[in-house]
Amino acid sequence: MKTHFYLLFILCFLSGKIHAQTYIQNVTVVDITNKKLIPNQTVVVSKDLISDVKPANKIKVPQNATTIDGKGKFLIPGMTDAHVHFFQSGGLYTRPDAFDLRKQAPYEKEIDWVHNNMEDFLLRYLKSGITSVVDAGATYNFLGLRDTFSKNMTLPSVYMTGPLLTTYEPEAFKNLDKNEPFKLVTTIEEAKKMVQEQLPYKPNFIKIWYIVMADPKEMEATAKKYEPIIKTIIDEAHKNNLKVAVHATERITAQIAVQNGADFLVHDVEDEVVPDAFVKLLKSKNVVLSPTLTVMDNYYKTYAQKKQYNTYELENSNPQTVGSIYDLKHLSGSSDSTMINKLKKRFNLPQIDVYARKKDSIRVINLKKLSDGGVTIAAGTDAGNIATQHATSFIAELKAMKESGMSNWQVIQSATINPSKIFNKENTSGSITTGKIADMVLLNSDPTENLDHLTNIEMVFKNGQPLQADKILKVTPEILAQQQLNGYNARNIDAFLEPYSEDVELYTFPNTLISKGKEAMRKSYSAMFDKTPDLHCEIKNRIINGNFVIDRESVSGVRKNGKIEATAIYEIKNDKISKVYFLH
Repeated sequence: MKTHFYLLFILCFLSGKIHAQTYIQNVTVVDITNKKLIPNQTVVVSKDLISDVKPANKIKVPQNATTIDGKGKFLIPGMTDAHVHFFQSGGLYTRPDAFDLRKQAPYEKEIDWVHNNMEDFLLRYLKSGITSVVDAGATYNFLGLRDTFSKNMTLPSVYMTGPLLTTYEPEAFKNLDKNEPFKLVTTIEEAKKMVQEQLPYKPNFIKIWYIVMADPKEMEATAKKYEPIIKTIIDEAHKNNLKVAVHATERITAQIAVQNGADFLVHDVEDEVVPDAFVKLLKSKNVVLSPTLTVMDNYYKTYAQKKQYNTYELENSNPQTVGSIYDLKHLSGSSDSTMINKLKKRFNLPQIDVYARKKDSIRVINLKKLSDGGVTIAAGTDAGNIATQHATSFIAELKAMKESGMSNWQVIQSATINPSKIFNKENTSGSITTGKIADMVLLNSDPTENLDHLTNIEMVFKNGQPLQADKILKVTPEILAQQQLNGYNARNIDAFLEPYSEDVELYTFPNTLISKGKEAMRKSYSAMFDKTPDLHCEIKNRIINGNFVIDRESVSGVRKNGKIEATAIYEIKNDKISKVYFLH
């Protein structure tokens, strides 16, 4: 009797193991390590691990196993954005030290919004094939949120610092208690204390914001004055088994940081082309570098009111943060209009463009030189900064890295295996290898042929759980209404129409039909977008009631002699806008 019970137990155990397995059949594995495509493979996932990778004809699939057809598809490791900030939304109001619009949107309101939307950002990263993110500068409250979300095994892994330990603290971020993202350090004693203060919150690493405000001739001497503080922070962090990331955009600050033990440089050097000795220093110290090529350009374009998002960004970014960037058009008539118009004028000057292109060219030259010199490069966006959107900014960053001269394979490595080296996890993640964590992305086309194919995602695997990409993020009526508004303000017809159903109906309230079908909308709105370069819609008030969104709108740029005031009622059905009623 005992023998029968034992055999039954073994059979149940084995059956459970079989049912817990997923077989991805006939897929092309993107071999990150060896830079080659391996076709016709079957990848076996057991719970949260890759348990086998073999030619399809070498693996027998159990009859009742979960199978996924990978024929014609490409399997890559889950990607990592190695530099984000969750305390920043990516919207217009997120950095009052850089662009102070607190009269329009109190910073306390911005803080509450980013706390409430961290999960939305995480889901957008996951939908984009980004299964891990490195938050290189957060707050104590966000460390708490990290702990909460870490319990959900289908969300991206988050590696996060506490507040930035800094040689300069912006006035706008002072006195925010556990929402404070910066901690000023002026002495060696404070350096030790500030590291120790973070320990109870269990940060994954420590971040230094190494800011030196000095004339270029005095830069080196001033930077060296801070060296004892930088060294103390790094030593204290290492003593507590924490790695250290450093924001250092000058060659001398980056060099001092690395010479004193920094593990991770979160920006490229932008003040000079680095010498060969600098490249050798970083390689010898096994430093990882994240270049962040696009973030400053997003600031400049926003200030100049030239920032335009493409269709992919408009459809996949958080719509509220994207929408806020377009607010500048109507804020030009606000109490902050003088500041806004001065910025617009200044950042449209030819000399600003020359300055920006010079900085960009230095970053690009340095990235190529560092990459060719064997320095580990980890792709990172600095997402959360003004106009650098969480999740969707990643592909633009990867393409900028390619434009620097890196190959597609090198860029893909920078997004997969290389970031795992920041925390010495390259033996457990970052490639499609037996025994590694099953964080993977199933693509519909070959990413080594074209980096844009990294956005053509069929499925994401997080800790072995298969997730259909188009089902990861729940669509709400408010999201749909805001997405179409953003497409309207961008005059991007594809992004504007995407939230609408194919048989959408437009009415003059209450029941006069004026248009039917998406193609009719495409024809009429395309003509309007072409004729109205200054088109802009401001939402004066929004009410959400079940499947209805009611927007009171003020539209400028259509009439020469004023704005059009109207109310639009959007009815949502089956996750699309099915009807719109206009009240004039």
